[in-house]
Amino acid sequence: FYFLNGEYSMELYFKNLSKRNKQIMEKNGNNRKLRVCVATCNRADYSKLAPIMFGIKTEPEFFELDVVVLGSHLIDDYGNTYRMIEQDDFDINTRLHTIVRGEDEAAMVESVGLALVKLPDVLNRLKPDIMIVHGDRFDALALATSAALMNIRILHIEGGEVSGTIDDSIRHAITKLAHYHVCCTRSAEQHLISMCEDHDRILLAGCPSYDKLLSAKNKDYMSIIRMWLGDDVKSKDYIVALQHPVTTDIKHSIKMFELTLDALISFNKRTLVLFPNIDAGSKEMVRVMRKKGIEHHPNFRAVKHVPFDQFIQLVAHAGCMIGNSSCGVREVGAFGTPVINLGTRQIGRETGENVLHVRDADTQDKILQALHLQFGKQYPCSKIYGDGNAVPRILKFLKSIDLQEPLQKKFCFPPVKENISQDIDHILETLSALAVDLGGTNLRVAIVSMKGEIVKKYTQFNPKTYEERINLILQMCVEAAAEAVKLNCRILGVGISTGGRVNPREGIVLHSTKLIQEWNSVDLRTPLSDTLHLPVWVDNDGNCAALAERKFGQGKGLENFVTLITGTGIGGGIIHQHELIHGSSFCAAELGHLVVSLDGPDCSCGSHGCIEAYASGMALQREAKKLHDEDLLLVEGMSVPKDEAVGALHLIQAAKLGNAKAQSILRTAGTALGLGVVNILHTMNPSLVILSGVLASHYIHIVKDIIRQQALSSVQDVDVVVSDLVDPALLGAASMVLDYTTRRIY
Repeated sequence: FYFLNGEYSMELYFKNLSKRNKQIMEKNGNNRKLRVCVATCNRADYSKLAPIMFGIKTEPEFFELDVVVLGSHLIDDYGNTYRMIEQDDFDINTRLHTIVRGEDEAAMVESVGLALVKLPDVLNRLKPDIMIVHGDRFDALALATSAALMNIRILHIEGGEVSGTIDDSIRHAITKLAHYHVCCTRSAEQHLISMCEDHDRILLAGCPSYDKLLSAKNKDYMSIIRMWLGDDVKSKDYIVALQHPVTTDIKHSIKMFELTLDALISFNKRTLVLFPNIDAGSKEMVRVMRKKGIEHHPNFRAVKHVPFDQFIQLVAHAGCMIGNSSCGVREVGAFGTPVINLGTRQIGRETGENVLHVRDADTQDKILQALHLQFGKQYPCSKIYGDGNAVPRILKFLKSIDLQEPLQKKFCFPPVKENISQDIDHILETLSALAVDLGGTNLRVAIVSMKGEIVKKYTQFNPKTYEERINLILQMCVEAAAEAVKLNCRILGVGISTGGRVNPREGIVLHSTKLIQEWNSVDLRTPLSDTLHLPVWVDNDGNCAALAERKFGQGKGLENFVTLITGTGIGGGIIHQHELIHGSSFCAAELGHLVVSLDGPDCSCGSHGCIEAYASGMALQREAKKLHDEDLLLVEGMSVPKDEAVGALHLIQAAKLGNAKAQSILRTAGTALGLGVVNILHTMNPSLVILSGVLASHYIHIVKDIIRQQALSSVQDVDVVVSDLVDPALLGAASMVLDYTTRRIY
């Protein structure tokens, strides 16, 4: 933090920060300014948005800021709080009068409707890249709805929190509309993830207001206390009261407010009472204040608005705060000021030990007892909602937004258990998937049932050129889909297993193995989906093998396991906490390229000493050819026809018939594979390792021996088994479809 004459200077802090960020942006070659629209509706949300606005304003080389003011900011009865935005030297681009007076449920709905009518013109004129929306107010819901429908990216501040009343529903509705999320607590972050929001678009920053709160006590607070409460008031000897209506139970909240005022009158301490917000029921609460003469009572000061800088000084040095405002359970914790939280409006919020809840505030005596318990205490300061560094994180997050990314929001749905309820469709049709296995030699398509039965399979030679290959895939899938109707199978989607590196989110083969030529940056999803009008999933063949084991094989029900494919190449898949691991660049589980020797044979990946260079079918074929060329392969009982290429199976046959050199080669290959498995055990610590592919049964015993010799004792009892699945690539491709398209409820 930076201080000038003993006071905190936010502006100086952000100027220094901007120098560092400018260097980063120049390094990335990104000089495009981000046009940010900040929309503020009331005094409360401005206290959270203002620090972000200051940060944006001090970095004009990165951002263009537009400020839109609406809601209760523009109403005289609520203090015309737009003036504090002007006093902070922000240019207000647009003022929108959106509040329909009446302070009841209908007026709230009409206010949302009025905002929805007025906002499109503003957004069309401003054309922001991103709109920042705060919190859980009905005004904010109108903002988020307008921006979402007009294809404007939304950054939502304070999503994922839990409180009470209609605020929860509005907050979560805005979360569903928002593209990016800034949350204040770890629990809120977890709630957002549970709500299927993309973890990559969630920033745990802390509350922006804490950037100012945690330096607040350095200011001259006594002059502020005297200005609002009188010259005779001392620090820690007054109360701040802030209570809002509960829109889902207005009558009860008005009664509770009446009891609160009676208790405060009886407690006989100087009290600053802030008028409630503009929610339904606020008019009745103001009538209660006037009925009891609060505005003229010698112990009370009733005000419509206190500037945030001064308000935080007042609550920081109060003897107690009482009411049901989120400020009481969130911001006030930064000072350790005692708080009495009344009713259910904030019931789900995380709080520090300074908060005493009176959830059933149904008697004056109960509230009075709470005042006696809390008044004048001092609690430890809490940083649940922030550490004072939220704004730098938010600015960095804003700069990371890629405007070239698709605007369409994606949700991260968790796996769903199989639906076992019965329906006529289940009885009359077999729910199935079309599975495609794109191999180096053959292209296979199969109809696979929900139980993992291959109803029918089609095989063709895999063409070498892109055009021939994609046309053949489409042709075979169309024929299989037509045949499925005759077989009484309902096709739910298409799953594709292919070699190489795959982006499963987009359905694109980024680049493939040398076995499959002309197969880089290929979009498989679009042509298949357009032709068949079905959803399409694509993944690497190693990952598909792991998915097959998870759904149909020996990995079923296991939380953590690893699958190793021993075929033409060596591949694999990792299941961790029931989920398939793809990695940051979709390159996880390239297990065949674990290096087990620094001076080993050349590998197809360009490296040396990889498992694949020792134990793959290609590696064994290479060694078999060497022996054959030297007339050292064939033994008694063996022959190789002249028109047949020497391969791995000939080497295995020779070893079985007693060929010592073939046996030595297989032992070396199995040792390399075993060392790779040991590395996996030490890295992932899975509960099971499954060897799959045609060579698995020939390696299993050697691998287990190497584990006994080389692995740590803590992992030596991890079981290694041979897969019992006949066609893991096809079954894995089918499982992608069957896992995600059976969420039907009957």
